[in-house]
Amino acid sequence: MKRNPWACYRQVATQTASPGQLVLMLYDGAVGFLERALHGFSLEDPAELNQAVGNNVLRAQAILDELDRSLDLAAGGEFAVRMRGLYHYLDRRLMESNLRKESDGIREVVARLSVIRDAWNEMLQQQNSSQVPEPAGLACAPA
Repeated sequence: MKRNPWACYRQVATQTASPGQLVLMLYDGAVGFLERALHGFSLEDPAELNQAVGNNVLRAQAILDELDRSLDLAAGGEFAVRMRGLYHYLDRRLMESNLRKESDGIREVVARLSVIRDAWNEMLQQQNSSQVPEPAGLACAPA
């Protein structure tokens, strides 16, 4: 059976990632989908534009929903409550932008998520710099 290298990488990455790395992957995914949505505005065919923007915004909203559901309000206290409010605001901006097919809200969400993503990545790097690296050579099952 032939292996798909990208599918193999994703499988290993998600199965071996720490919870913090999974959150980083979610931020990366949301930003990536929103960048694809923004690219959709450059398409000339209205049907292609609507499909590219709509589908990618919906995917980013699904990721925001997952991030929101993963918050532990009891353990996270005020920070988790504020993140929930931010996720709801970002979701609302995406919904409005998708309905109106306007890029401003999408650009705002990309900017805000990028700041959060970069801060999260910095925190993970600081945590990892004080830990022993994981062994290399992980294998994956055929796709």
